[in-house]
Amino acid sequence: MTTYSDKGAKPERGRFLHFHSVTFWVGNAKQAAAFYCSKMGFEPLAYRGLETGSREVASHVIKQGQIVFVLSSPLNPWNREMGEHLVKHGDSVKDIAFEVEDCDYIVQKARERGAKVVREPWVEEDKFGKVKLAVLQTYGDTTHTLVEKMSFSGSFLPGFEAPRVKDSLLSKLPSCGLETIDHIVGNQPDQEMVSASEWYLRNLQFHRFWSVDDSQVHTEYSALRSIVVTNYEESIKMPINEPALGRKKSQIQEYVEYNGGAGVQHIALKTPDIITSIRHLRERGVEFLAVPSTYYKQLRENLKSAKIRVKESIDMLEEAEAGGLVQIQAIKWAGLGYIVSSRAA
Repeated sequence: MTTYSDKGAKPERGRFLHFHSVTFWVGNAKQAAAFYCSKMGFEPLAYRGLETGSREVASHVIKQGQIVFVLSSPLNPWNREMGEHLVKHGDSVKDIAFEVEDCDYIVQKARERGAKVVREPWVEEDKFGKVKLAVLQTYGDTTHTLVEKMSFSGSFLPGFEAPRVKDSLLSKLPSCGLETIDHIVGNQPDQEMVSASEWYLRNLQFHRFWSVDDSQVHTEYSALRSIVVTNYEESIKMPINEPALGRKKSQIQEYVEYNGGAGVQHIALKTPDIITSIRHLRERGVEFLAVPSTYYKQLRENLKSAKIRVKESIDMLEEAEAGGLVQIQAIKWAGLGYIVSSRAA
């Protein structure tokens, strides 16, 4: 792994604060939102649809800790953009939104450097105040919405209302303890990782955080290369991956083929206690990928000579299958994610 300490020049204006929200385009937004709430511990936050005056798209917004997901579906068969996206990618991440300062300046600089501006800055408002937004095109069909809260005190964005129905079941389920988005990974076709990562360096004034190549991340059968880019304050981390040759097809290449091109492969969610989180997620019915016993056998051997010390019992980690980054199966490829703990190794 290569770590980079040079952040480059601090941007004069236009600070990126943190992930604002992630928007999924799905076939049935209400049903998808219900899955994340009942299985993964999210709670309804806001809604926009026919009842609120939105005639084209229904969006259910859910939240857990500081994590906000927006599940959106087209209401009409002539919505070509969303329809074609769903045919090509299935249920998947369409947009990653960043909360920023000085949206106009960021868009101006991005445009000057060659970025495609999908939608120029505009202002939306309701009784809770005003928000300025803009949309930029990044890898594949993925976009970034910039969100500048000018004077807004609402729960999400203008035009959204509080959920109309309360699910009494949710309060009876165990808490999952997921707090923030740690990082969001974009998988690229072979030989497109560098250009995709340089898009962030050039257009958003991000910098490299760390990188690995196939000599560092590989198995007997598969390998990958990755460059992680981040904003100046390093509060937003975006790994950009591409496949590398191996005896079998890389999981990165497999994703690109199933997704029909570059896209968001997983969202990493942070928890302070990965053991409890996984136990409660299992109790809610979440299915985890199986971790072979050989992983923990090798882990015990490696820890004997490692500089780090794991406070938790390895036996307990093995029982919970929580040793390291644990993949969870959710909505197709777009819902595939990791849970990362600030405590367990």
